[in-house]
Amino acid sequence: MSTFWSGYITLLTLGTIAALFWLVFATRRGQRSDTTEQTLGHSFDGIEEYDNPLPKWWFMLFVGTLVFGLGYLVLYPGLGNWRGVLPGYDGGWTQDKQWQREVDLANAQYGPIFAKYSSMSVEQVAQDPEALKMGGRLFANHCGICHGSDAKGALGFPDLTDAHWRWGGEPAAIKTTIESGRIAGMPAWLPVIGEQGVQDVASYVRHDLAQLPLAEGSKGDREAGKQLYATNCAACHGQNGEGMALMGAPNLTRPDGWIYGSSLGQLQQTIRHGRNGQMPAQQDYLGSDKIHVLAAYVYSLSHKQP
Repeated sequence: MSTFWSGYITLLTLGTIAALFWLVFATRRGQRSDTTEQTLGHSFDGIEEYDNPLPKWWFMLFVGTLVFGLGYLVLYPGLGNWRGVLPGYDGGWTQDKQWQREVDLANAQYGPIFAKYSSMSVEQVAQDPEALKMGGRLFANHCGICHGSDAKGALGFPDLTDAHWRWGGEPAAIKTTIESGRIAGMPAWLPVIGEQGVQDVASYVRHDLAQLPLAEGSKGDREAGKQLYATNCAACHGQNGEGMALMGAPNLTRPDGWIYGSSLGQLQQTIRHGRNGQMPAQQDYLGSDKIHVLAAYVYSLSHKQP
């Protein structure tokens, strides 16, 4: 900020506070000192106003507010380029520095605890009750918004308590997913195979791969769908529909793990228009040690101890 604008803001701010001080005290001097039954001569909705002075506590509240404002402007930024005299902040207080200070204090207090667990394997951490409590709190803060507080997922978000894993359910795969995130893309096939092709492939996947019944009167040709599947879908989902963790392609023989629904209409919609999902990377937010504990918690959800 230039010197001119810094001075302008400072002068305007301090001038406004000075004017408010004058207004409060000038108004106070013009009031009567005693109480009276005399009214000001006007009424609203049958209510008349007495000509009595402002209560002293109310007057002092106004003064206190102005004094607080001056103290705040001394301690914190608010007067142009003035950074405040609050001690302990290099260059003055800012909300970013305050946040960083709180993060540093938390890391100093809890960092050694997370570091202890980072030296253990994910499977070992998943058997530690205290570590699971910590992982559960991390999950609630960073993962529950999508996967649900019970981790059972929702439409478009996988259930983390079952055995269906698109990118692999091994400890290393879970940890990589949390650290680096995942980007999945199911292309739209309507422009390629047409509407009849969409119905054919959906019928084949639902009936032959997922072993689910088709609605009576279904218009899909399963044999034609099988040929289209082999040509367009097997590269990602596998010839037998068992999926491919490397591509994040789900197992089509296990419809209970389909996150966008298993009805014929939902399946056709997926094939027709495709699906796009993204799991955000958490490395920059949590760091390696916390991710290790969080991965152990997620791993424990589908590997319950007897």
